[in-house]
Parts: sequence; C-alpha cells; structure tokens
Amino acid sequence: MIRPAGPLRPPLQPLGRAGGTLRTLALPVAAAAALAAALLVPTSATAAPPQSHPATAAGTAAGASASASASAAKPYMGWSSWSLESTNFPGFGGENWLTEDHVLQQADVLSAKLKQHGYDYVNVDAGWNVDNGTTVSDAYARPTADTKKFPHGMKYLGDQLHKKGLKFGVYLAVGLYQDAYNDGRTPIYGAPGCTTKDIVYPDLRKTSGWDDVSYQLDFSSPCTVKYIDSEADELASWGVDFLKIDGVGPGSGQGDAAHDNVPDINAWHAALQATGRPIQLTLSWSLSHTQAATWQADADGWRVDTDVECYCDTLVTWDNSVKGRWDDVVPWIDDAGPGNWNNLDSLDVGVGPMDGLTDVERQSYETLWAIESAPLYTGDDLTKLDSYGLKLLTDDEVIAVDQAGRPARPVSQATDQQTWYTRNPDGSYTVALFNLGAGYSDVTADFSDLGITGRAAVRDLWSRKDLGTVSGHLTEQLPPHGSRLFTFTPAAHGDAPGTPLGVHGTASTPGSVSLAWQPVNTGSATTGYTVYSGGRAVATTSGTTATVGGLAPATGHTFTVVAHDAKGRASQPSAAVPVTTPAAGGPTAYEAEAPGNTLAGSAGVAGCSGCSGGKKVGNLGGSGDSVTISDVTAPADGTYLLRLDYVDGDSSRVAVLTVDGTAVQVPVAGSNDNDWSTAQSMTVAVHLDAGVNTVSVGNPGGNAPDLDRITV
Repeated sequence: MIRPAGPLRPPLQPLGRAGGTLRTLALPVAAAAALAAALLVPTSATAAPPQSHPATAAGTAAGASASASASAAKPYMGWSSWSLESTNFPGFGGENWLTEDHVLQQADVLSAKLKQHGYDYVNVDAGWNVDNGTTVSDAYARPTADTKKFPHGMKYLGDQLHKKGLKFGVYLAVGLYQDAYNDGRTPIYGAPGCTTKDIVYPDLRKTSGWDDVSYQLDFSSPCTVKYIDSEADELASWGVDFLKIDGVGPGSGQGDAAHDNVPDINAWHAALQATGRPIQLTLSWSLSHTQAATWQADADGWRVDTDVECYCDTLVTWDNSVKGRWDDVVPWIDDAGPGNWNNLDSLDVGVGPMDGLTDVERQSYETLWAIESAPLYTGDDLTKLDSYGLKLLTDDEVIAVDQAGRPARPVSQATDQQTWYTRNPDGSYTVALFNLGAGYSDVTADFSDLGITGRAAVRDLWSRKDLGTVSGHLTEQLPPHGSRLFTFTPAAHGDAPGTPLGVHGTASTPGSVSLAWQPVNTGSATTGYTVYSGGRAVATTSGTTATVGGLAPATGHTFTVVAHDAKGRASQPSAAVPVTTPAAGGPTAYEAEAPGNTLAGSAGVAGCSGCSGGKKVGNLGGSGDSVTISDVTAPADGTYLLRLDYVDGDSSRVAVLTVDGTAVQVPVAGSNDNDWSTAQSMTVAVHLDAGVNTVSVGNPGGNAPDLDRITV
C-alpha cells in the first residue's frame, strides 16, 4: 500500500499489497544535541478512544485474555511466502511462484535447519486461491486452492507440513471475494435458504485496503455469521494452524464505514474458537491504533505498518521500508503481550544478495524485531541461506530475547542515535544501541536513564561474549545503520523496588504539573509512588500518574519519583525531570494557520473538521516545506511542556521540531485509517528562552504530519 501524503497532496492509489516509500530523515547530530536532552521520550500520541461497536460489546479485557491461546503465548516463528512473491529478484516474483512444490521445498529446509531453533510455521500467503487473476471458490463461496498451483489441495499440504513437525498457515483477504459473489446465487454451507446475496450489502460496497478484492459483509443478516463459520470449519478441516486476514480496516489506509471490518474480526474470532482447533489469528496490513482494544480482544496479533517488502529487485531495502519500523512500533509497545503481538512483518535477513541490505543492516533489522518480541518469520528463499544469514536467524540468545515477550522502548528518539531497553523481572536489562543515521556515530546507554546505580556486568548477545563490568554508561561507535545488543546485569539491586523509569511531563498549568512513568516490575512488589520536588514530597499515588498542584506560575521545578513496597522500602529516585510552569493565564495556544506565521515551500492551510478553529497546515515535509511560528513567548528561561496537536492518517510520520534554531526529530503516531480531519496530541519538553521564541515544524527528509497548533 502506497502511503497517502495527506489531503493537500492527493493520495496515491493502492497498488495491491505494495509497500510504501519512506524517505529518510537526516539531522546533524551536533545540532540536535542541545535540545535532545530536553525532549521527552515521544510516547504514543493521544489517539482517539476506541469506538464501541455492536458486534464487539464483549471486546473487553476478558475477551483479550480469552484470545491469548496457548499457540500465541509467545511470538510465532517460521517462514512466509509473500516476500518471494513480491520481489523482482531473478527467478522469483508474482503469485504464480507460489506452488505446492515451492512451499514444500521451503518447508524441508525450515525443518532441517531452523525448526530446532523454534521456527515451525509455514505460512502460505496471497495467491494460493487465485487462478490467472481470478479468485477460486468452492460451491459455497468459500476460498479454495487453485489446483494448478496446489494439485493435491490444501488438506494435503497441511498433512505434509504436519508430518515434518511444522504448522500450516493460510491467507485470506477480509470480506467476501468479489469473484465468489456469483450474482448473489451461491448458497451458504450449513445455512439453508442463505445465498451470497444475503451476506453483503445491496449496493455491493467494496471493502479491504485495496478496494478491488472484496465486498463488505453485512452482519445484520444471520446468514453472514453462518458464512464465516463455514469458512472457519473448512480451514480447521484442512489442519490450518494460522490465519492471516489482510486489508483490515479501520487501518490499511481506510477508515470509512465501508471499510469498518471490526464485525468481521469479531465473527472470525468466535468462529475459529468454535472449531475446537487452536488457530492463531493475525490481522494485516496496518491496523488503526484507535481500535487497539478490539484487536486485542479478537486477534492474536496485528501488523503495525504496511509491507516491509520494497517491491523491487530485492526483498527489502533499508529505506523502504525497514527503517520506518523504529517509529511505527512505538505507539503499540504497551499493547503487546501474551496472545497479542505487534507484527513488524517478514524478517528478510537470510540471503545477502536477495535481501537488499548490508550485513550491518541485516543485524539491526533482526535486533529490532527481537527486542520488540515481534513474530520472527523469514521471507527468504531458505534454499539459498548464506552463512551470515543462518547465523543471524539461529542465534539462540537473540531468539530468547524475542521469545521472552517483553517489548523494548526507546529512551529518546530525538536523534538517529537511539538506546532501546527492557527491564527484566530478574533485575537485568536488555539494551539495544542503534545508529539509524548515515555516518559513523557514538551511541550511549546512560545508566541514569535505565535506573542502574553502581556497576553492571555486560554481555554482548550477538558476539556471545561477556565484556566485564562498566559503570555510569556504555558508549559504542556504530557504523551507519548499525546496532549492538546487550544484557546489563547490575552488580546489586537489592530487594527494594526498582527505580521508576520513563518519568515525563504530560501537561502543565500555571499552578500544576502532571507526570507519568512506567510501572516498576523489578524488586519487591510496588505498592505506591511518591513524587519529590526540591527535596520534599509533593504527591503520592498508587498508580503511574500524578498531578502536582500548588505551584507558582513561571517557576522552574525538578521532579523525581520513588517507588515503595509494603515493607516501607524505597527505590532509588528516578532521573530528574525539569519543568517550568507557564505564566499566569497560560498555557498559550498558537494556531498553525494564524496569519502571522510563515508558510514555506508547499505548506498550505486546509480545512480540518476535527482541528482547533477548523483549520490546519498541511504539505509539511520535504525540502523547505515548513510552518514557522515566530511569537512563542516564555516568562523565563526554562524547560516547558509543548503540546503538539497534529493530524496523521498514515502509519507514522516524523515532525522535525526546530526551536530557536535547534532541531530534533519527533516521531508521531498515525491513525493508519486515512483520517486527515482528526487531531491527535503529544507532549514534548523544549527549552525556551525568556521572551520571544521561534518554533518551526517540518521535515527536510520526509513527510511530516499536518499541524493543527502548538500549546506552551
């Protein structure tokens, strides 16, 4: 799916399952350094709350728990066919590549070389039910195999895979395949009197992200649930262990009523469970985070972005679309866990000439997948695995990080030099260093960001070496797009609760500051937290948010947070967070479309029904396309909380925020549903001088979100 650029730039038309083009961001590290320290971790944007839906009234935490089947307790591992179908690499490409012989050939190698390391799924992607561009269905409108490609049928294929100790996955597009409609005359299995006319809307509205594959199912008819039940029963009869449903909305670049597939997924969840066979359900291709609770209740995993494949002469390239995953996954980090995994798409690192990546990039690719506990499924031609690719795919220490199921998060994404970490229940840390930039750069893991005091033993997971102990920080010089992956084990962490991490300001008024942080999961069980400022306790809470009141306007404060347990033991204080309160009468909002602002390049004002004042500035990003607000005032020098109200109907974009000449990158969460009229928000910390300041928003290296306003 090609990414739309926003309403001021007409969206490009979908090209089948094609991946989007991502332009990279290049920022001078030195120029960003000053403001980087003040920029809070860009946590997920404040998305619109999940919408209730009649078909998913039961989509609660209990439903999410029910979906956490044993088969999805850990991220799945295996092989998928789509990368080899999508590429123009010689000898591959096109859905006609997908045949019974080719699948079994890949399965033989998977069984021989990778199965012992946990890879056991063989997922047959799009094309298995397509004959010369026409989808093939049985007498009851259920998808069935193209016998030219799969002469023995899908049950035979499943049986062969099971004999090898492997699991069998298939693919379906959401809705009713248009070719199966047959003028509404086809009967529905197990539903006397029901035909395909009864299960779709009379106007034959199209659904799915491509709009040329399926009709939207109408779940007001009882015949429709019977149809989904019949499909699920047929898959179970073939021995299917995994189902990918593609083109699902809201998401996949669509968000209107005709692309609301929430009822479909609810019905599929119930139907698969009713078969009595554990069938893992994953949704594709870029789900809307506004429906995260629904996806958690009804599916075992979901894709967070478009295809990773480049649809070019290799399987992927770094810029299209591997690098984007570092931004795309962040809003979803807290949604992942047993039974609910963030799917980053195929892991194509096994065959150097075919992958389209350097060896350095191949390692970084897998490092991110592993620390995010993403499913590890390669799309390479397994018969051509090179020694380095095999080493990457079979590193059991790295695989163990993935299978532990604890997604990592970035300390900051203000620059391309990033530290990502997970704090493990035993007190150790999984730490990844990434240099996403184009030149050699130092990347530092600062112990104060991780809550580590004293010394820590370091193990390099990729080299499988213990590196001794370090204190204070660990710095590595990394090549372009390079990475390192470590385990840090503090020398002593005691029985007290671990240090609160990720403390950041979320809002401020002239008399208050609101803070949030991550729950502590190490040491003894935490019973509450105390917020300190100036050496005195200013707030207590049993949760992970607090608002400190009674503050003076235009005054600087420094906050730390301490965790407590039932025995009165206290953690070490968190890293200090400075915040200056706005002046009396503040905070002040600055509309992007205000007449006094400077719009450069293609930037322009557009209507926006869900924006403040009904307008926004779009066409931001690219060389010179920016909006500059030159009258941002501050009552005193200090670190202020800037609320960024933006519009992004895409998967994710990066706003380059320039304050008085110093630029940092701010990845923002997109809605994935092509909604360019609803504002989302996030808060970042910026340093402002007393008096008048200049704030610009753009992105010289890629598409930026549209800007509604900033509030300081």
